[in-house]
Amino acid sequence: MKASAGGYARARDVRHALDLLAASDGMGRILAGGQSLVAAMNMRLSEGDMLVDISRIDGLAGVTDEGAVLRIGALTRHADVGADPLVRAHAPLLSAAVDHIAHAAIRNRGTIGGALAHADPAAEFPACILALGATLHAEGPEGTREIAAEDFFQDVFTTALAEDEILTAVTIPKAETGEVQVLEEVARRSGDYALAGMCLVKRSAGHRLTVFSVGPTPLLATDVMAALDAGDMDGAVAALKDALDPPSDTQASAAYRKHLAGVLLRRAVARIGEQQA
Repeated sequence: MKASAGGYARARDVRHALDLLAASDGMGRILAGGQSLVAAMNMRLSEGDMLVDISRIDGLAGVTDEGAVLRIGALTRHADVGADPLVRAHAPLLSAAVDHIAHAAIRNRGTIGGALAHADPAAEFPACILALGATLHAEGPEGTREIAAEDFFQDVFTTALAEDEILTAVTIPKAETGEVQVLEEVARRSGDYALAGMCLVKRSAGHRLTVFSVGPTPLLATDVMAALDAGDMDGAVAALKDALDPPSDTQASAAYRKHLAGVLLRRAVARIGEQQA
């Protein structure tokens, strides 16, 4: 199939992009890397859209050190996130995630902002920023606003972004001394979406655990985190299974996904122990 678009315009800056969205009668779609949007259009899952191309807007790409946080522009490519020395030093979970994202061609075109705004429940970046306690930055007709990662992902492919807003950046707390961040997932083949995956962060204040590809959004598993903080591994695995209600599909049954999640949790905790030893 071929994509069916209602029009195309390249935005000069964020304000111009917002004006184009406002003039699109609700049919405006932001085009950044295009790795998800164009695929959906080719399958006729989205038709008649007015594409607002923000890919050439200056200032929306790159990683900057802002003291206690890293700021990653929404147009930063997956590959650039993975290779950036600031990310490797202060948010290594994101670097680890890039190795699991699809294939090189997609990593070279896809953007972190596009991945977060698309909100695919099987994707790595949404689970990563939720585990890291990140803040997302959006701009709309009324100005800018900040959205906590805990409030951003609402349902399958649904976020807290309004139709007239653009995601411009994400800020991530820098890893503290001694902090360990790990990602574990299982996929049928390299480059496939995970059957189940998780991000585990161990800080002085305790654990943060997110699970992905097991529900409509990445899940911040608070009961599991409490059990891990108490040193109760078996209790953490039991709490994880209680917290999950994964789907069954042609790739895996719900029971198998629950089983995988428990296995991945034990692996992640073991890896953290090895790195702290």
